[in-house]
Amino acid sequence: MVLRNWLLLMTVLLIAGSAAASDFDPTDMRLLRNPDIHGDTVVFVQGGDLWTVPAAGGNARRLTSHVGFESQPKFSPDGRWIAFSGDYDGNNDVYVVPAGGGEPRRLTWHPLHDRVIDWEPDGKSVRFQTSRSSFHMREQQLWTVPLEGGLPTEMILPSGGLSSWSPDGKRLAYNRITREQRTWKRYKGGMAQNIWIYDFAADNTLQVTDWPGTENFPMWHGDTIYFTSDRIDKLQIWAYDVPTGAFRQVTRHKEYDVKNPSLGPDSIVYENGGWLWVLDLATEKSRRVKVELNDDRFLTRPHWASVSDHITDSAPGPDAKRVVFSAHGDIFTVPAEKGEVRNLTSTPGINEIRPAWSPDGKLVAYYSDRGGEYELHVRPGDGTGEEKRLTKGNETYYFGLLWSPDSEKILTYDAEMNLRWVDAEGGEQHHISQGNARRTFDASWSPDSRWVAYAEQEANGFRSIFLHDTEKGETTRVTSSFTDEDAPAFDREGKYLFFTSQRIFNPRFAGFDRTPFWTDTQGLYLVTLQADAERPFPFESDEVSVDQDDEEKDDEEKEDAEEGDDEDEEEGEDDSQDKATVIDLEGLGARLVALDVEPGRYWGLECAADKLYYMSRRAGAEDSAIMLFDMEEREAKTVLDNADGFDLSADGQKILYASKDSYGLVDAAADQKPSDKPLRIAEMRARVEPRAEWRQNFVDAWRLEGDFFYDPGLHGVDWQAMRDRYGQLVPYITDRRDLDYVLGELIAELGAGHAYVRPGGDRPTPERVGVGLLGCDFELDAAAGRYRLTGILTERDWNKNQRTPLFGPGLDIDEGDYLLAVDGVDLAPPGNPYALFEGKVDKQVALTVAAAPDGETREVVVRPIDADVPLRYVRWVERNRRLVAEMTDNRVGYLHLPDTAFDGAQAFAQAYYPQTRMEGLVIDERYNGGGFIPDFFLNVLNQKFLNMWKPRHGQNWRTPDTAFNGPMVMVSNAHAGSGGDALPYYFKRWEIGKVVGMRTWGGLVGYATYVGLMGGGHVTFPEFGLYDLDGEWDVENHGVDPDIEVDNLPHLVIQGRDPQLEKAVDVILQELKQREKLPDAPRYPRDR
Repeated sequence: MVLRNWLLLMTVLLIAGSAAASDFDPTDMRLLRNPDIHGDTVVFVQGGDLWTVPAAGGNARRLTSHVGFESQPKFSPDGRWIAFSGDYDGNNDVYVVPAGGGEPRRLTWHPLHDRVIDWEPDGKSVRFQTSRSSFHMREQQLWTVPLEGGLPTEMILPSGGLSSWSPDGKRLAYNRITREQRTWKRYKGGMAQNIWIYDFAADNTLQVTDWPGTENFPMWHGDTIYFTSDRIDKLQIWAYDVPTGAFRQVTRHKEYDVKNPSLGPDSIVYENGGWLWVLDLATEKSRRVKVELNDDRFLTRPHWASVSDHITDSAPGPDAKRVVFSAHGDIFTVPAEKGEVRNLTSTPGINEIRPAWSPDGKLVAYYSDRGGEYELHVRPGDGTGEEKRLTKGNETYYFGLLWSPDSEKILTYDAEMNLRWVDAEGGEQHHISQGNARRTFDASWSPDSRWVAYAEQEANGFRSIFLHDTEKGETTRVTSSFTDEDAPAFDREGKYLFFTSQRIFNPRFAGFDRTPFWTDTQGLYLVTLQADAERPFPFESDEVSVDQDDEEKDDEEKEDAEEGDDEDEEEGEDDSQDKATVIDLEGLGARLVALDVEPGRYWGLECAADKLYYMSRRAGAEDSAIMLFDMEEREAKTVLDNADGFDLSADGQKILYASKDSYGLVDAAADQKPSDKPLRIAEMRARVEPRAEWRQNFVDAWRLEGDFFYDPGLHGVDWQAMRDRYGQLVPYITDRRDLDYVLGELIAELGAGHAYVRPGGDRPTPERVGVGLLGCDFELDAAAGRYRLTGILTERDWNKNQRTPLFGPGLDIDEGDYLLAVDGVDLAPPGNPYALFEGKVDKQVALTVAAAPDGETREVVVRPIDADVPLRYVRWVERNRRLVAEMTDNRVGYLHLPDTAFDGAQAFAQAYYPQTRMEGLVIDERYNGGGFIPDFFLNVLNQKFLNMWKPRHGQNWRTPDTAFNGPMVMVSNAHAGSGGDALPYYFKRWEIGKVVGMRTWGGLVGYATYVGLMGGGHVTFPEFGLYDLDGEWDVENHGVDPDIEVDNLPHLVIQGRDPQLEKAVDVILQELKQREKLPDAPRYPRDR
């Protein structure tokens, strides 16, 4: 557990208003980003808008004010224009605006993001980065677009990003890899950036830097290439002398990285600590630019807003007359029908979560971080009275809470997997258990509030049911570790304990290799709590009724009446909560009874009188349903279809359901329909104070990383110091995207992969206007003044039911045809072809085409698509497959695995099984995006033959039939990571074959838990790290080294080659010479 600085933490949270006022200084503004400089003027981004300021400092002047996010501003060489990436229509495109202010003019229209890099030296076009021609989003290229408009042109480099021309315009210093916005400091994996030079005249590539860490932002000035490097901890500006090859350090900032440097005619401007700095290139001395920014900062203004989109938890009141919600950090109650929606807490900048109503209806319990950590609180559910804190001194996050039926105890479950019960009056905490694996909070109280049933994971990964006696403090096992149980639930009378169990194993067999797999393995079960209990489902038998004489009837009626009087007295004096729940612990797990339900997947068990309620979903079904099992009628019935979850009211009469962001109440009975009066969650409104909320978000993210990070020592990082360092920037946040940036800088200090910021919250977002694509490229015929259709995509992935807009039956379009008009609108330079497809995704569009610019025209109706990267990917895979076949005379197969999740599994099945009779196999995992741990793929690849089979007629077969008899080689590159790291790691570990290519990303510290931030979005926290069988940490922040390193150098790729794939084939061909063939069948036996 990370030690906390309590005083500072409480100061930040509790003195929100005064802290904001004292820490924020608009005359010395911070969080000024993406600067560029020309002469005595600096342009920068603040709050998502463009501003300019004198390089000497002073008052900033706004250039843009759109709700979208403008970024990457760059002065033209003559200083007249500023190019930038603008999010005006829900997509980043290239724009230009006069440097003195004016109306922005759009230059690109492609639906993929275009990131401005710089201007070309002649000032006639803008260089930008995009994936529009790529088969993978991680592979981006450099393009240029004319200042006057027209069709963008791709540069010949196969990949590129940050870049700078040599003074003579013949060479380009650039980063081949783009990761400068990643939230991972001190990174040394396969994607580490280095500076390269490409010589266009000589067609060759030179690697300038080879530091294992980060070196980016090349800026070529005279004979010097300036760049940023983390050679000494922080990113600093360094210099490379081109004639001598010598390096020297230029800046020496202590606390913060140098970020986003940009080269001007005689100086470099950059960010450090949120401030702007200018480096004079003549003296190589830096000075800070003091910027005064007077702005209305309207996005920081407190306002009232509906928070129904930010619901995190819900629970019905005991009689379901009201439902309690947590949303945007506040606790609300919403009436079932009549009355007003109430905000019980109204605490901007404080996060309250996990509310639950006490069964007696008096109190609502929840967790609040009001005191600096999440603690358990209660307050009256009717909105009157004061809040009361029950616990203190906690230093962890909480996942759930559960009231006891008598409203005197509360169960809690935290991030350290501690299950406790808390006295609802005094707050004393009593430990029940600490699990060894984090899981969903799912426990149950006995009707008398004495016993707690819960599931806990065993060492074998299975869960078992346990009972804890809160009076004696003793725990008893109910089920064995040989089966997997979950979701315990006591019945209301204290007779049964229900739970789910995986005990049903009806195998299915995969279609290609007959591998057995199991779905719908769960059933519903109960144990009788008393050893002498009657059979829950006694045998039934229809019998003939026999008439009784009058005397017998009178005697029975008298006995029934006396028994009824006794029962009435008992009900008046006692109920199920007051009756002691008797549990005979000996032999409890053996008193197991199965409920008559179909095998399936079940969760969320709750009980009412004679009924068990639960969630259910069968294998292959998209939606789940709320079900009940009627103990008297002995059958399962549907309560409500298409539900995401439910809660049963304490009186057992109503069900609160959630379904696709809608909440409603229905009777706790079969055959319900969604309520025609859903709960009025839209009326949940809260006062949002963005500054207070952003401070809370920052502290919350800091806490969460400290609570969940797999290494309790946080890689040796002084986490309190990091909070102090980046907390200085929080008062200067004026837009939620600024918060995301600050959070990214904070968690990047952990130096771990899979530490991400997922955007959310109140951030103005322009409506996205889609731009349709034809699945082709365009080429300008300058002489004719017309555009031609080239590179028409013809292959498709049938798994995804993709369309190829220009290829297929009835489409009279050929490669090289001219596109003359779109829906009757003439197309010619300087018009941009993509501009005519704005708003036309998946709509019928009439194309006027011709075989020649002045030839006979014809009209073809097509439907543009919203993205063509998947089609380009299929073309790339098919090209590789054909190349391997051609190089090996069709002896060697090829397959590509795009990830280790669903797409990868599809690609594997589609390509591996048809090629099991090939002599060798290339497994290409370049650009693998990860997903799951990929042991499945390796298990198949590592199969060994056991024997052959010879029939009388037909071909022989073998066992296992899908094993591969021949050499295999895996191809990797820096863009393969996570599961894409694990693939070659296991491939090498099992010695299946050699790995060819480049070192992988190096990210095998993973995450599995999602905790949302107040107001939306979340940060991820790496929770588990890989170590090898020698007991050493492995792969993380290094990657998997290939057996044979081969780089696809740019000048070779430009020539149309793929050296990595070529080397893989060469290795296989060499290994085929030593391949042991399977034996032919022997002669038939004659001695049997």
